[in-house]
Amino acid sequence: MARSGKKNHPKTLIVEDNESFRRSFKEWLQALFPSIIVEEAGDGSEALQKVEIFQPTLVFMDIQLQGENGLKLTKKIKEKHPDILVVIVTNYDIPEYRDAALQYGASGFISKDSLGQEQVERLIESLTSDE
Repeated sequence: MARSGKKNHPKTLIVEDNESFRRSFKEWLQALFPSIIVEEAGDGSEALQKVEIFQPTLVFMDIQLQGENGLKLTKKIKEKHPDILVVIVTNYDIPEYRDAALQYGASGFISKDSLGQEQVERLIESLTSDE
């Protein structure tokens, strides 16, 4: 189901304080989308620096981060860079978090438990189809 006809996949930033999950997710994305460029951030301040330097198109954001809540961080990013697409990726798949994610400016919401290749491919395709 990979879209090999797509010229470029979005520059992607993964914001996740669990280093093992972050690295595994990065490797998985790179295997799915060989042309993707992925950067990582382990906390909010690193994420804000990477947004300015790397200028990603897409951010996968954990809600529970050390120091700063991922929802508030999403709002900060969206206020300064409204074109960046932020997708919340979390262990906490509850309606209140989904609603809050949208209120804080997230473009999507994925539960880590249901994170699968087809879902991510559809998500990236839908988020980047207007490019």
